[in-house]
Amino acid sequence: MTKKFTDRKITNGVFDGVKFNQPSAYQDYRGYYYTINDAEDNDIEYVKDKLSTSSKDVLRGIHGDYKSTKLVTCVHGEAYCVIVDNREESKTYMDWAWVMLSLHNRSTLVLPPGVGLSYLITSDGANILYKWAYPGGYPDVDDQFTLKWNDKNLNIFWPIKEPILQPRDL
Repeated sequence: MTKKFTDRKITNGVFDGVKFNQPSAYQDYRGYYYTINDAEDNDIEYVKDKLSTSSKDVLRGIHGDYKSTKLVTCVHGEAYCVIVDNREESKTYMDWAWVMLSLHNRSTLVLPPGVGLSYLITSDGANILYKWAYPGGYPDVDDQFTLKWNDKNLNIFWPIKEPILQPRDL
């Protein structure tokens, strides 16, 4: 499948079940005040929050599972985020899309089960907040899938040639 890079930007409806939000914020000389999640806006009950801290040029690989829904946002810094639809029954199976998440744009992604997430830190450092919802036990590494960040079949555009990777993502 060949698509132009600009056609892959994440919007609501790009993949079934993926939600992209840009919440409004109160901002003054002291900084920002905004809502990341509001139970009145959805029926998802998040049960675990995680925070990932990474340095510039770290690329966290394309990971996901078939059990959890995740709300993801950047609470410090900036990250080039890529999602991949890994649901075999989906009409967008193995398609990818991207968006910049940052403290300044306050954007959030809600990813359904089967959609993988990867991100590259483009600022000096960044903190990515995850809110997890899932039935039963936590879907740890053994329950997750990993797709290669540079898989030729996916043909993902990355604004870096030699990212910092962990062994799982090589």
